[in-house]
Amino acid sequence: QVQLVESGGGLVQPGESLRLSCAASGPIFSINYMGWYRQAPGKQRELVAAITGGGTTNYVDSVIDRFTISRDNAKNTVYLQMNSLKPEDTAVYYCNVKTRTMNYWGQGTQVTVSS
Repeated sequence: QVQLVESGGGLVQPGESLRLSCAASGPIFSINYMGWYRQAPGKQRELVAAITGGGTTNYVDSVIDRFTISRDNAKNTVYLQMNSLKPEDTAVYYCNVKTRTMNYWGQGTQVTVSS
C-alpha cells in the first residue's frame, strides 16, 4: 500500500521560513508528477507548486520568488522550501504524487503564519 508521509508544518511568524517534506513509501513506480496543494478555510484547494520527472517546475503566482519545490527521486521525496511566509499562506498543505495510472494524496500538514 502506497503512503505519502508529510512533515514540516507548524506555526511561524510572518517573514519566517518552513520546509515541507513528503516521502512516498510502498509499491510506487515511475513517479512522474509531484506537487503541493493547499486549502485555506472556506477556500478551494489550489496548486501551489509542482515538479515533473524531468525537473520542470511551476508555481502559483503568489509564491513565485518565495517558495521552491524540489525532489529527490532516489528517496521518492518532494520538498517545498517556503521563505518570507505571509499570513495569507496559512492553510493545510497537501502532497500529491502521480504515476501513469495512479494519483496519491498525503494527509495534509498545517501551516500557520501569524504574529
